Amino acid sequence: MELLYFAVAFACGFSVYQLKLPPLIGFLMAGFVLNLLGHQTTDLLTLLADLGVTLLLFSIGLKLKVSNLMKPQVWAPATMHIVASTAFFATLALVFSVFGLPLFTGISTQSALLLGFAFSFSSTVFAVKVLEERGEMASLHGKISIGILVMQDIFAVIFLAISTGKAPNVWALALLIGLPLVRPIMFWTLNRSKHGELLPLFGFFFALVAGYHAFEFAGLKGDLGALIIGMIFAPHKKAGELSKSLLNVKDILLVGFFLNIGLNASISFDALLIALVLVIVLPLKVALYYIFTNLFRLRARTSLLSAFTLTNYSEFGLIVCAVASTTGVIAADWLAVVAIAVSITFVIGSPLNKKANEIYVKLEPWLLKIEHKERLEEELPVNLGDTKIVIFGMGRIGTGAYETIQASFPDTVAGVDIKPEVVDKHVKRGRRVLTADATDPDFWQRVNHSQVEMVMLAMPKHMQNVYALEQLKASGYKGQVTAIANYPDQQKELEEMGVNSTYNFYLEAGSGFAEHVKTELFS
Repeated sequence: MELLYFAVAFACGFSVYQLKLPPLIGFLMAGFVLNLLGHQTTDLLTLLADLGVTLLLFSIGLKLKVSNLMKPQVWAPATMHIVASTAFFATLALVFSVFGLPLFTGISTQSALLLGFAFSFSSTVFAVKVLEERGEMASLHGKISIGILVMQDIFAVIFLAISTGKAPNVWALALLIGLPLVRPIMFWTLNRSKHGELLPLFGFFFALVAGYHAFEFAGLKGDLGALIIGMIFAPHKKAGELSKSLLNVKDILLVGFFLNIGLNASISFDALLIALVLVIVLPLKVALYYIFTNLFRLRARTSLLSAFTLTNYSEFGLIVCAVASTTGVIAADWLAVVAIAVSITFVIGSPLNKKANEIYVKLEPWLLKIEHKERLEEELPVNLGDTKIVIFGMGRIGTGAYETIQASFPDTVAGVDIKPEVVDKHVKRGRRVLTADATDPDFWQRVNHSQVEMVMLAMPKHMQNVYALEQLKASGYKGQVTAIANYPDQQKELEEMGVNSTYNFYLEAGSGFAEHVKTELFS
């Protein structure tokens, strides 16, 4: 039966992808189609979905630093939003009960607050999928969004512990003391796992056994355990490689998660009506995200893109409602309401985030009027000076290009990267590298590129290079542009957009290696 479900998911995902929409919309559609045809979820599909979410949180942990959570622009907006959003939705529920709307009739203050809490959360799964697809996990707005979601997960753990009466046991203390002590052993094991099939198996073991089940055994939320174990490995030099090794498996398992949302929904007219009402008021929830992040010196674009990433209801609402329905605090029909609301907001949120930069450009004149006057250090204007060649993306390819150009034309090249830690590494080695987001329309307005003769787009995600190229052309740049690509169809797209030359990383890597050998032989 699961094979049939995945076959339908592929058909729906493939169909919407041809319309240039994210496949996850098709996966959601597949779940509802199967539901309408009389199918229900299975234990195996639920297990696969849970494994996908656990691996997702482990992968988030691998890219997350504790210092990011301690920044005021993360924990403060997260806390303020969950309080204000809970109050807003609880008040809305009580108002609707006065008018006698279905499922709201006779609702108590306790039930209203619980529903408000459930609807205050945004989806970690959706946010990560959107950010990964756009290559923006390392961007400032991506870090802010993920930090807020992690803070929400912490609130979730506290809620579940109180509501279920499941308090941490003595083994939780053992974990607290033991994990720092065994960290060197964990790092040694990761080093010895090298690069083959043992590496993803290592990830599975630490995410699911050392993470999920160890924390469940200690009376804590297993998903939180996977996240924390991932955060322990985050400083390791192989953390990025470990995350990439789990990427495809995680994505396949998450298809089960999206299928489950539709399969678990008991669709009725009342549930659909209330879900639509929740979708209509969603912009107010998004506005709260924007207002609270903007208070902490974030630029208008950063606040807006963070809010767009969080424009949805969360699968956690299903867990809250499930726990509450078993104790009789709310009716079980609310599970269907949450499932439908989550699905609709996912469908709305996908194209919204895809067009985020275009929407920002249209709203920019109005947003700048209410933008905070002060700036965080990472959002200060960038000065290229008399640079002639700019390389965007200082990974392996960008660094190699920088060194080659610097050797032939000293002091004419500068690198730009979205990751502050990458920039710091290059600066310590004497390279001229700046922190900036090439896909940010404001960046191209703040920077003077009149002296720049060539731009090299060497960012790892194809869509990053496409977005950057669009912004570069819109800024009036007239010089040469070259870009990397992974596949011939990506090369064709970039060339049609006006790129002067493209470099296929996979096809031309061999010729580059041969050129290096030839140089060594005849030098």
